Amino acid sequence: MCGAALYCRREEDLIHGGIMRSLMLVAGAILTLTVATGATAQTVGDADAGKKVYNKCRACHAVGEGAKNKVGPELNGIIGEKPGSIEDYKYSAGFEEWAADKTAWNEALMTEWLADPRAVVKGTKMAFPGLKKPEDLTNVIAYLASFDAEGKERDPAEALAAAAEQ
Repeated sequence: MCGAALYCRREEDLIHGGIMRSLMLVAGAILTLTVATGATAQTVGDADAGKKVYNKCRACHAVGEGAKNKVGPELNGIIGEKPGSIEDYKYSAGFEEWAADKTAWNEALMTEWLADPRAVVKGTKMAFPGLKKPEDLTNVIAYLASFDAEGKERDPAEALAAAAEQ
């Protein structure tokens, strides 16, 4: 037992304060890791579901081996590619101006574009009204990310992560 009540109380406070301090440090570390991981983690959609959404794009665009430009450019390897850089495709002047300072199609830029192309670029040739459902956007972007420049299959998560770093 303690010889003096004041001493016991101080010892108790130190023990409990130390435990609380340790718990707060651990909780802070966990929170920091969670936030840091969440900020850098890519939310990759379902490429199979995106293939179904892509049916809305198929009339004007092509993907996969042997894809060629149609009314719109072929989209092989578009994730990570500079906007407006598809060979042998004539973009609108408005799109070329908009694309001039963009380094790469990444998830954020593609989401903005596919949600409402005509609002993003006035005078674009793309007549598509846009995708309104967030899950459709995420899934079709995963589908597009699943094609490399030759139209061969690639890991969409890796493609999106690489594009985010550009």
